[in-house]
Amino acid sequence: MTLSLRVARLGWTRLAGRGTDVHMPTPTTRVDKETFKQIFRDHWEAFWQREGHHLRPEVTEVVEKMLGCGDPARGYSTYLCEHCLEEKRVAFSCKSSFCLSCCKVYIDQWVRHIGQTLYEGVAYRHVVLTVPEALRMTFFHDRSLLADLMQCGVQMLGEALSWFKRCPLEAGYVVVLETGGRAGHWNPHLHILMTSGGVTPQHRWLEVGYFPFEVLHKKWQYHLCTMLKARVGTQEMKQQIDALWRKYRRGLVAYLEKGKVPAGGQGLAYYLAKYVVSPPISLRRILRYDGQRVRDW
Repeated sequence: MTLSLRVARLGWTRLAGRGTDVHMPTPTTRVDKETFKQIFRDHWEAFWQREGHHLRPEVTEVVEKMLGCGDPARGYSTYLCEHCLEEKRVAFSCKSSFCLSCCKVYIDQWVRHIGQTLYEGVAYRHVVLTVPEALRMTFFHDRSLLADLMQCGVQMLGEALSWFKRCPLEAGYVVVLETGGRAGHWNPHLHILMTSGGVTPQHRWLEVGYFPFEVLHKKWQYHLCTMLKARVGTQEMKQQIDALWRKYRRGLVAYLEKGKVPAGGQGLAYYLAKYVVSPPISLRRILRYDGQRVRDW
């Protein structure tokens, strides 16, 4: 679902026209949750006819769910007053994070689920692992590599922890794949929350208070390039990776946020939610919609 929502965001700028204001003007029309849905009602069909062959089925699915949210034709519950026998029908909601009406409930349910899987009281660290621009389209054309990318990140961090503490350590990881950058372009990268320590082969917990994050750059470059050489295996890929080794002599970007993120539980789950199940756009960013053009900032 995360991947679908990120790709859906990619089509947002082409769904309807956009303004070019640099400063935020005062909106002349009231913008609410219904405005977001109305933009899709007015333009989704034409957009799909033009760009649908580029979209994955998951993207169409979340949009159709959002458009049908609250529509009795999509299903409803009937409530009967036991005193006056008056009936009331309540349409089903779509329960999707792509819907601005349902996203809060969806996020709360997701946070509750993730919060139950985290270790209470254990500190975590936030790591971001990026892919160089020259390799990004490789993952676009072969989506199966995205699973290998996630596994590759975990293997690299496990090796780095063991190297630093000079003993094998098994840590815990929450891995989040993001396929879009802030501007909506294709930019696969990983957000990883890792436990600030691990378990030794003797089943003893070993805390890692300090971590030399500089070593991650070269280790991430080695693991990513090795994985792509093995999985893709073409001569062109090998030449491309050799060129990247010469270009990035200090390794690839592997950012370890200094300090520890909130301890395990719902606090950590909410921290992670902004990367996974956040709504497609904040209403505050939509300044105006006149039926043809969307002005946002």
